[in-house]
Amino acid sequence: MPDEDVAALEKVLDRLPEEASLEELITNDLEFHRLIASGAGNPVLCSLIDGLSGPTTRARIWRGLTEEGAVRRTRDQHRAIYEAVADRNPELARSWMTVHVAGVEQWLRGTLGGDRPVL
Repeated sequence: MPDEDVAALEKVLDRLPEEASLEELITNDLEFHRLIASGAGNPVLCSLIDGLSGPTTRARIWRGLTEEGAVRRTRDQHRAIYEAVADRNPELARSWMTVHVAGVEQWLRGTLGGDRPVL
């Protein structure tokens, strides 16, 4: 990721107020994910992120309302991903991204009832 993109990623995180509303968090979350996908240099990933952002908005709201600690966990995981990217540590960034996605998938599976397909 070019230095300018890393700086933009940090600005996205810094723009989110400590006591953010759910709407602010979701907007910030989508922008963060879009910048990460763009920074990966993978246009297919960018397209997937953009295509999934609309249909997953309700799930993001639902999770924020029903799962205790979801907002704080999201903030912490985004910060850890950013720090790994800023430190130029792709393996650590990939690991944090895996934790981030797996946590959401686990919540969805539990919410939807067991082994139902997520998508």
